[in-house]
Amino acid sequence: MTTLDLIGSSPKFRALLSEVARVAPVNSAVLIQGETGTGKEVIARAIHEASPRRNHRFVALNCAAIPAALLESELFGHERGAFTGAWAQTNGRFQMADGGTLFLDEIGDMPLELQPKLLRALQEREFERLGSAQTVRVNVRVVAATNQDLEQLVNKRLFRPDLFYRLNVIPLRLPPLRERVQDIRPLTEFFVEKFAACLNKPIDLIPDEVIEVLKARDWPGNIRELQNFIERSVLFSPGAVLRLPLDLRQTVTQSTESASRTLADADREHILETLSQTNWMIGGQDGAANRLGLPRTTLIYKMRKLGIETRRSLGARPIRQLADERCYAAIPCT
Repeated sequence: MTTLDLIGSSPKFRALLSEVARVAPVNSAVLIQGETGTGKEVIARAIHEASPRRNHRFVALNCAAIPAALLESELFGHERGAFTGAWAQTNGRFQMADGGTLFLDEIGDMPLELQPKLLRALQEREFERLGSAQTVRVNVRVVAATNQDLEQLVNKRLFRPDLFYRLNVIPLRLPPLRERVQDIRPLTEFFVEKFAACLNKPIDLIPDEVIEVLKARDWPGNIRELQNFIERSVLFSPGAVLRLPLDLRQTVTQSTESASRTLADADREHILETLSQTNWMIGGQDGAANRLGLPRTTLIYKMRKLGIETRRSLGARPIRQLADERCYAAIPCT
């Protein structure tokens, strides 16, 4: 997974990466669900790269991008003369991915009439090419993804329940970017470096106020939207300092005040919960600062900014806490 662009250190993203590492070595089907732009294909590739199948092919197919009449041929291949224009025998994606991983994106858009054949291929690991009676056996791990609620589609009879259960052996849910706010800075830095090189526009500085504006946005398009936003920002920045284009800046700042209040409330609640768990111990290995991934001084600054009084201002602190905070400040502490 180290070769892929898996960027982030937020608790939800770290938990997701732990799940990826746990499920990668097995051959069970995986169903990745998440909003559009959350990086479902990136996670599917991470599963493949961390699996014993890494030396074989990773084959991707977007089920929504292929016309329904051609999707069966794309998946399973066809024989010469199977339909008008079929001039030669062609292998489908299942056969291309033999020994490796087949990623089926937008699986919720697969036509109902094709789902039984996919179910058989998953269960029996065999299929017939379009226009052929010869059975082809393959060894493929299927990772499917969707931004739709497949259970709702099943209830509406738009998706077969037996196929849903067969795909949903290992479910993974990708958190939206608004639940990974602390990952916005490293993602922004990554995209700035990428597009600065592509566009030959060196960017040496990303101002803190730009990051704060980006953090205040809801990002309904998630990482894909952020990526496109940063590409445009790099293009329109007049110098070596990243600037937001005027129209985009106005769009973002319209909701900045209310969004900032919402984020501040969420930060305050999260910090208070962590302080409660650590018995209001700020520093030290088991302190709130370490759990939140912040320097002790930064946490104290945030607490004051959010109106959270430290135990120092409320009264005497336990001797153990004082010792831990001194220990945390020392280099090294053993």
